[in-house]
Amino acid sequence: MTTSLITGATAGIGAAFAERLAADGHDLVLVARDGKRLEEAAARLRQVRGREVEVLVADLATEEGITAVERRLADAARPVDVLVNNAGFGNRGAFLDVPLADELTMLKVHVEAVLRLTTAALPGMRERRRGWVVNVASVAAFFPRGTYGATKAWVVSFTQGVARDLVGSGVRLMALCPGFTRTEFHERAGMGTSNIPGWMWLSVDQVVREALRDLARGRTLSVPGLRYRAVVGLGRLVPQGMLGGASSRAGRQYRTD
Repeated sequence: MTTSLITGATAGIGAAFAERLAADGHDLVLVARDGKRLEEAAARLRQVRGREVEVLVADLATEEGITAVERRLADAARPVDVLVNNAGFGNRGAFLDVPLADELTMLKVHVEAVLRLTTAALPGMRERRRGWVVNVASVAAFFPRGTYGATKAWVVSFTQGVARDLVGSGVRLMALCPGFTRTEFHERAGMGTSNIPGWMWLSVDQVVREALRDLARGRTLSVPGLRYRAVVGLGRLVPQGMLGGASSRAGRQYRTD
């Protein structure tokens, strides 16, 4: 039986991964900070999809939260075959307007947690010669966007580097880089979206569908949506100084756990 562990699993892209993987026959371990929402999500998936669903309340901005998920991933008696590192958030405002403590928390969630959870999951996967790791980044990884973009660029580089190291092991790693995706988080964060063109929006189902398709094809990078693949391609050709405004719009994301 395949088991998938998803962080930031109660809404948005994380919830869409949970729904799709459960529909594909996976049992689930759902990780997030809000225990009530976790239990509600788990109960629905058990009823609708008939899967075993475990909940793990953990805040990945804390040492205790990361350690709890590491332990679960390293539990050989209950192996995890798919890890989706989805939890993340963004800080509003220019770099010097954001408290240093908030920037350090971002590094904890986007970098340290991804590094440690991937490290915890991989030995067992390699020993079993099967497993997937999807690390959720952003199109902001390809544009100048302060700490947020820098952490997502790290996720892409880290994921692709480890994927190369594990070629032939039976384990696949992929960085997922969505653009603007319709979730509840813009509203919850008080972010106006009326100035964002309709063509820039993706649905969570499209993001997950294209991610799993790219993973099955052995790709180490997935950029859902033809329009975003074009944007990323353009970003690699145009001098970065000309892309500041676009990167600001494309890079704003809010907490997803």
